[in-house]
Amino acid sequence: MTTKELTCVVCPAGCRITVTLNDAGAIETIEGYTCLRGKTYAANEVTHPVRTLTSTVPVMTAEGKKLLPVRTDAGIPREKLFEAMKIVRATTVKAPVHTGDVLIADFIEPGTNLIACKDFE
Repeated sequence: MTTKELTCVVCPAGCRITVTLNDAGAIETIEGYTCLRGKTYAANEVTHPVRTLTSTVPVMTAEGKKLLPVRTDAGIPREKLFEAMKIVRATTVKAPVHTGDVLIADFIEPGTNLIACKDFE
């Protein structure tokens, strides 16, 4: 048996959650959560952790090169973050671009997109 201690980040309560895994890596118990979102977060975090990637990419505007904040619109597997950053570093965008525009569809995972977080005309 293995025990993992987590601090839930789903809401500001920051519950201390304990997850016990059997020798095969399956969840035996989850304790310390105060809502079902916390239980779901803990289960996902120990079996398949995902992260929202945030970064910047160059955007070419009439005034020259600026930095455009970007993020994924869903979590991507934590083990794919370095692969994702290689793609982000190789990306340049041309204005105009608006908040929410999909810059790269199916980014790393099907159905997950890299989107713009700021407007540039």
